Amino acid sequence: MKLLQDTTSLLEHIQRLKNVFLEEKPPADFKDKAFFERVKADANPIHMLLNEWEEEALLFLKANTNAPVHPHQIVSTRENIELIIMHSHYSDVREKRYMELNISVNYVLGILEDYLDRLCKAGAIE
Repeated sequence: MKLLQDTTSLLEHIQRLKNVFLEEKPPADFKDKAFFERVKADANPIHMLLNEWEEEALLFLKANTNAPVHPHQIVSTRENIELIIMHSHYSDVREKRYMELNISVNYVLGILEDYLDRLCKAGAIE
């Protein structure tokens, strides 16, 4: 199922971005064009995936009202992932706030991934 694959891909991106936040040093000049291009190249595919994921997830939740995730959680998760993308590269937020965003995103994505995985294994969805 595409939603399950996209959810798993987002979880992998979030983990990679966490490593970027924790391990990479911010540039001396944030106006550096090469740095901006590198961030843009890294962020654009994630933004495209995120847009698709949000649409798929909202449609899925509309059809599956008994799912353990609610539509407002999907919208909030999308917003939090967008913040994580930028904060990972620019390191302009305290580590505590970054980790709160990370935990929130992982929580919702994890619940959705587990639920979709159980449905796939039970043969309820393809």
